[in-house]
Amino acid sequence: MAEKKVIAICQLGGIFKTLSDGSLSYDGGDAHAIDIDENSKYNDFQLEIAEMFNCIHSSVSIKYFLPGNRKTLITISNDKDLQRMIKFHENSSSIDVYIMVEEAVAPDASNMPVSRSSRTTLSEAGVLADATPCVLDDDMDEISPQVFLDSTFNVPDDLVNVGEHIVNIDEHMAIASTELPQSMSLPFTGSSDEKHMKAAQQWQNNITGVGQRFNSVTDFRDALRKYSIAHQFAFKYKKNDSHRVTVKCKAEGCPWRIHASRLSTTQLICIKKMNPTHTCEGSTVTTGHQATRTWVAGIIKEKLKVSPNYKPKDIVTDIKEQYGVQLNYFQAWRGKEIAKEQLQGSYKEAYGQLPYFCTQIMETNPGSRATFTTKDDSSFQRLFVAFHASLYGFQQGCRPLLFLGSVPLKSKYEGTLLAATAPDGDDDVFPVAFAVVDTVSDDNWLWFLQELKAALTTCNGLTFVADREKGLKESISDVFQDETVYHAYCIRCLSEQLIRDLKGQFSHEVKRLIVDDLYAAAYAPRAEDFLKCIDSIKSISVEAYNWVIESEPNHWANAYFPGKRYNHMTSNFGEMFYSWASEAHELPITQMVDTVRGKIMELIHTRRTASNHWLTRLTRFREDGLEKESIKVCALQVFNTDHPAGNKFEVRGDSIDVVDISTYECSCKVWQLTDLPCCHAIAVISCLGRDPYDFCARFFTAENYRLTYSESVNPIPSEDHKPLMKEFSQAIVTVTPPPTRRPPGRPPTKKAGMHESSKRQLQCSRCKEFLYVSSMRDHGNFAVHDVYEPLLVYTCFDSGVRTDKRFFTAENYRLTYSESVNPIPSEDHKPLMKEFSQAIVTVTPPPTRRPPGRPPTKKAGMHESSKRQLQCSRCKGMGHNKSTCKDFI
Repeated sequence: MAEKKVIAICQLGGIFKTLSDGSLSYDGGDAHAIDIDENSKYNDFQLEIAEMFNCIHSSVSIKYFLPGNRKTLITISNDKDLQRMIKFHENSSSIDVYIMVEEAVAPDASNMPVSRSSRTTLSEAGVLADATPCVLDDDMDEISPQVFLDSTFNVPDDLVNVGEHIVNIDEHMAIASTELPQSMSLPFTGSSDEKHMKAAQQWQNNITGVGQRFNSVTDFRDALRKYSIAHQFAFKYKKNDSHRVTVKCKAEGCPWRIHASRLSTTQLICIKKMNPTHTCEGSTVTTGHQATRTWVAGIIKEKLKVSPNYKPKDIVTDIKEQYGVQLNYFQAWRGKEIAKEQLQGSYKEAYGQLPYFCTQIMETNPGSRATFTTKDDSSFQRLFVAFHASLYGFQQGCRPLLFLGSVPLKSKYEGTLLAATAPDGDDDVFPVAFAVVDTVSDDNWLWFLQELKAALTTCNGLTFVADREKGLKESISDVFQDETVYHAYCIRCLSEQLIRDLKGQFSHEVKRLIVDDLYAAAYAPRAEDFLKCIDSIKSISVEAYNWVIESEPNHWANAYFPGKRYNHMTSNFGEMFYSWASEAHELPITQMVDTVRGKIMELIHTRRTASNHWLTRLTRFREDGLEKESIKVCALQVFNTDHPAGNKFEVRGDSIDVVDISTYECSCKVWQLTDLPCCHAIAVISCLGRDPYDFCARFFTAENYRLTYSESVNPIPSEDHKPLMKEFSQAIVTVTPPPTRRPPGRPPTKKAGMHESSKRQLQCSRCKEFLYVSSMRDHGNFAVHDVYEPLLVYTCFDSGVRTDKRFFTAENYRLTYSESVNPIPSEDHKPLMKEFSQAIVTVTPPPTRRPPGRPPTKKAGMHESSKRQLQCSRCKGMGHNKSTCKDFI
């Protein structure tokens, strides 16, 4: 059942008034709404409020009234307080929450020896400072100078002419307006914060005086912001547009002022007027409100280039230590996002570059296929990419087997990666084609398969291992209806669907046994083995048996599957390829595809180089398999069932199997399933004086493996051709980002996709070993772990010694019951018994005897005996008698 959500109406900036009855009334201020429930955390709630009102979360205090009591404010300080508030208002749809922001305390004047005027004197040399540019958003460049905003309205620092908009801090966090003595000055040199301001000292001369010029108004704003941080004062904009900026000190009565405007016929901004004198004490609180996200991005960009995993909490710590500016988490996170976009490129621009990008893929890699489609509104819908090296390697060196899968992308605009991968001769992942689509749908799968068919020269005899979902099944049959292709169901997906569809109340162990039997049925090479496995399922559950019969075994059971799947029963074969896309999911779409291209290029080069040093005829994995089968040959006998020149032979060992050399078949079905000779076939081949390597499929030879990786993936031109990209994209078609956006908040860190959910991991308190267990039960001096593995029960004693797997063998089981219990002589030998007992010792009954009286009828055991209930004979009340009856007294 979903948790009930309550709307918290958060109010800040108003005042409390006491009414005649003593209750409090709240007037004025600003209000925002947040939905919360019983699972909400106090820290998350506090952070969201701080972000909403643009203040530091550590200074936020949250209060509320109890229902029916508006005289006492209740404070929320932890998760339990928040849950209590929700519980008290469970009958209400909304809660009034009042936000209090603690004011900063001014430092002791004795710790401020240096005057402001001594450190704000202009450089007489008049050298132009090299102000590092900081890129603003596109919508911040041109703003009307007539726009005036309310002081409680939160906007970015360098946006518009905002009247009295404060850069350093909003009015709820401002320092008390009480005038301090003018002799008081800010701490800079010699203060306890000096080590935190070393990095900011380089900005002290960013503003040098009248005549200083800047390339743009953005550069001037950036230099001004750094200058204020270095000198620790707050300012506010009086004029702020694309061609003029007027700024004054925030402190009332302070004459510091600066005015800059554009030089005629140029884009240069020049300081025209400046009063460098400060008569105020400046700002005693250095908060993150003077540091915009673009400023943060400019500070961390170089470090982010070296350390892509630079965390927002580390950004907060570093900027506080280096510049003395306190940021909150969201400011750091947004600054990081802007810095990433500056380093990696714009997501929006990347979609617009898709036409040029696809053309470049096909030009630099002839024979490749790269195409995309858009929706009616020109927004991105899907992109298909298949490199020539992958297509050639699959068709020339790989078995006709493709695994279809998908994995979600956690990028800015979300999306899903569809992929087709194949096993090479050594059973390693070989990427064939992939696509980025807006969502997983039947239409997108149909489009992907159509593009894949167009990229391949032939598809006859191809087997797809994929989920049995209806849309994918129909897409395969529709696209390849003119060719002989096979759809093999993924046994993992099949087993998960079976467990979901079972309606009976089955324990975890019973479900595991059903799944084990299903897997055994899938791998069974012969029909009689398959029937034995499903009969085992029938003995457990008839419902599960009927489900298995109706699940089309000809699509997943080796005994009935018409094509070849080479014992690959699950579709999650391409895990490595999916991880490549997951690692690059935060990049713009063109860079993500280029990253995957680089991974494929590196993979092909590495495996090609390694295979050139092989001295075997088969790949390493197949050499080992053939060697293991060859060891079993010595215990087999071969007989010719036909005339001496016949091709059929009978091989006797633990079983009797028939081998047909001419058709590459054995009655054990291993040869047909793997395309590698089984031990029976090797025995016959050796008797004929032939070489077993001649009977192995060509896909497993080292020569064919090198052919798989013989082609290379060529690089795609870099972003140095951006002007050409833009012109080309505009000439062909305009591609805009898809309408879907990544939901707000921190994205999950766990990878979603083909991985199965792991079971809970427990640790034994005695042997300290971690096991994936479904339950743990304590029994006196030991604990029994029920392990979700093939029926293994580990018993851990006080000594820490575990049992081993031999206890579960049939031989050990027989040994358990190998001894017998012999009968004891009957009472026919009483005289002999009497003489023997008297000769040895006399045993008498124990002294205890049954107590006198009738035995109790109630059974005594684990249940507590119920107390006798008294009933009054006068008032007939329970729990007292007539002597203690209150009515009688």
